[in-house]
Amino acid sequence: MSHSHLPVYNASLETFDEVVIGDSHRRPVLVDLWADWCPPCLVIAPVLEKVVGDYGGRVALVKIEVDAGENMKIAGRYRVRGFPTILLIEAGEEVGRFSSARPAHFIREFIEQHSRLLAQSD
Repeated sequence: MSHSHLPVYNASLETFDEVVIGDSHRRPVLVDLWADWCPPCLVIAPVLEKVVGDYGGRVALVKIEVDAGENMKIAGRYRVRGFPTILLIEAGEEVGRFSSARPAHFIREFIEQHSRLLAQSD
């Protein structure tokens, strides 16, 4: 469950460029490509929200349910084969990805390892 003060958003094919690409020029954006029939997707969701919350607004999380509307086209654009897949987008480009449920420490290390924007703001 997302809290209104956390930088956690839902996006669709129609809003992807504005919500993800636009915001990725200001801060790293984790994109969670998920499906409600996918148990690991449901496991990682609160972990992603916790990690993003720990960054205090310096990292955003955008959740995209791939089975809603035409959202599967986003998965196709990024050649995603399985779910969940988490993309890290900065300056409009994918800078990293991982798949399947992972613990919080893995996600933090992934962000720190791949993010250029966070390194510049430290």
